[in-house]
Amino acid sequence: MVADKTIAVEVAYALPQKQKIISLSVPEGTTVAEAARLSGITEHFPDLNLDTSPMGIFGKAVPRPEERQLCAGERVEIYRALIADPKEVRKQRAARAKETKAED
Repeated sequence: MVADKTIAVEVAYALPQKQKIISLSVPEGTTVAEAARLSGITEHFPDLNLDTSPMGIFGKAVPRPEERQLCAGERVEIYRALIADPKEVRKQRAARAKETKAED
């Protein structure tokens, strides 16, 4: 009998005050969502809901983490919800800078 092949991956999650990267071996064919569950990351972050959290691999969002299979060496990243839209924040910052410059 031949054992299933495993691959090494990482699962990462971060809050402003606490970060965690967990290395684990998973069976080949494991999906992004399955690896997040298998990592036990929710033991470190009890408020983390893996069913609703967006996920990605090395900074690139994965639209369907329950379908995307992992390759050896990939890092699953679990993202937090954005507090503010980055485009809107940049727009507001530019408007403030323009006002400051006009006052000088």
